[in-house]
Amino acid sequence: MKELMFNTFSITARCKETGQLGIAVSTARPCVGSLVPHILPNIGAVATQAQVNPYFGIDGIRYLQEGKTAQEVLEALQNDDEDYHLRQVAIVDAQGNAVAFTGDNTVPWAGHYVGDQFAIAGNMLVGEDTIQAMAESFSASEGGFLPKRLLDALIAGQLAGGDKRGKQSAALYVVDKEAYPLCDIRADEHQDPVTELKRIYEIWEDQLFPYLQAAPKKYS
Repeated sequence: MKELMFNTFSITARCKETGQLGIAVSTARPCVGSLVPHILPNIGAVATQAQVNPYFGIDGIRYLQEGKTAQEVLEALQNDDEDYHLRQVAIVDAQGNAVAFTGDNTVPWAGHYVGDQFAIAGNMLVGEDTIQAMAESFSASEGGFLPKRLLDALIAGQLAGGDKRGKQSAALYVVDKEAYPLCDIRADEHQDPVTELKRIYEIWEDQLFPYLQAAPKKYS
């Protein structure tokens, strides 16, 4: 059976000021937001891609809940999966520890970058410029609103080349302290999904975000 390959680019991050966790991702396959991003408030975020193993996200979050650090989770996931050399994963825990892994058998260009409380990963990219542009964008926006910072980094990555096969879907998922997401936006089938994601984000920011400020809170 042929496995699903999300040859894609993503950023996984924590906001130092708010503790918010988020992932932004795009690929030349449909519905990238359904399998790549996995986040639990106050616990951590995991992006699983390349020859995607959804349990890297599911089990990764569970391991974080059990108290493992990001590095310990990465090691546990590799021990669980004999095909880990086909995988790519980025993990940021609730303390801001960030790690990433790119398997030897992922499709080039493939690689990752780990910064201060964020990790960027990509495979089957036009080139390394995509990762570098995302890192520069996110680092330069420190102190800003995490959903916007992640979106801007994704835009920078797309402008630098992105997925060498083309474009199809994109997603932005961010949580704060509550059990429901702060921001959950997807462009699931579009000729320019990152641009479409930006359009939807602007509507979300104007029409939905104000309502979230008044939504019931249990953990804030």
